[in-house]
This record gives sequence, C-alpha cells and structure tokens, in this order.
Amino acid sequence: MDVSETASISSGIADRYATAIFEIVRENKNLAKLEANLDDLSAALADSADLRSLIASPIYSRDAQGAAITAIAKKMKLVPAMQNALALMAQKRRLFVLPQLIKHLRAMIATHKGEVTADVASATALSDAQTAALAKTLKAKIGQDVKINATVDESLIGGLVVKVGSKMIDTSIRSKLNSLQNAMKEVG
Repeated sequence: MDVSETASISSGIADRYATAIFEIVRENKNLAKLEANLDDLSAALADSADLRSLIASPIYSRDAQGAAITAIAKKMKLVPAMQNALALMAQKRRLFVLPQLIKHLRAMIATHKGEVTADVASATALSDAQTAALAKTLKAKIGQDVKINATVDESLIGGLVVKVGSKMIDTSIRSKLNSLQNAMKEVG
C-alpha cells in the first residue's frame, strides 16, 4: 500500500464523519458554535503534544482514548454532535483522522457561508489591519468573502505566499532569490 492510498483512506474516513457532523449541526442551526469549536480544537492540537499523541498512538486502549477524548470534548464545551462523533471515533480507533476532520468541516462551513479560505504564509505574523486589508484585496479579485488562514514561515525572509484553491501567489524574498540563483546558473 503506498502513502497516497493511505492518505486517501484517511481523507475518506474524515469526510464521512465531517458530513454527518455538519448535517446534524446545520439542522440544529449551530454552525457558528461548531466553527468556534474547530478553532479551539486546532489550537489544542497545535499546542498539546499529549493530545497529538493521544489521537495517533496505538498504545492507548479504546477505552482510554474514549475516556480522554470525552473529557476533553466536555471541558472544551464542544457541540454535542462533535462530542458524540469524537467518542465514536475513539471507539472505532479513528481519532487519527481528527486533523483531516477539522479541515473537511472548515471547508463545508466555508462553502455553506459562500466564502473561500486563503492559506497565507508570511515571514512575520500579520497584524489585524494587514489581515483585513489582504482579505479585502482578495475578495475584490475573487468575488467571494475570504477567510485568512495565516501561518508564519521565517524561511520566507519577507513577503507572502498566498494559496487560494489551486492558485498560488508567491511574493516571498526566498522565491525571488531562488529565481535569481537559477538565472545565474543559466548564464554561467
């Protein structure tokens, strides 16, 4: 089995859970709360090595994973559909797809709201004013509301790398230096 096949299986599992959660939460008119929950879960995954270990490590039993994820979900005050799904995922040994689940749910919510997500990498953290200006500029170009998913990549040196769907705009100094390096190789 190759890696792409494994990724496809994980994505399919995450998509099925995401669809179920999304439909239930949409029927209950609680999408705003779910969106906030996804931000909290993403932050928890990014900040906690223990949580990442819990969802990925096979050394935890189903019961231990279930008890831990249920306690975490209640403490985070996740919507009931998300709490139930996480408990079921632990029981079925599917917690490893949690990052993909979050990604699928965010995409479904964005589609429902008529907005697109732009992944923006910058050398330093963007201020709120810069993020708002970038969202406004992208909205004018794309014609849809744009949600900015900002990350910091110090290797860019300066500038931005913006990805919206299949389009990418790279204005980083790193890419300009790479282009200059390639041009120099062609001359010499």
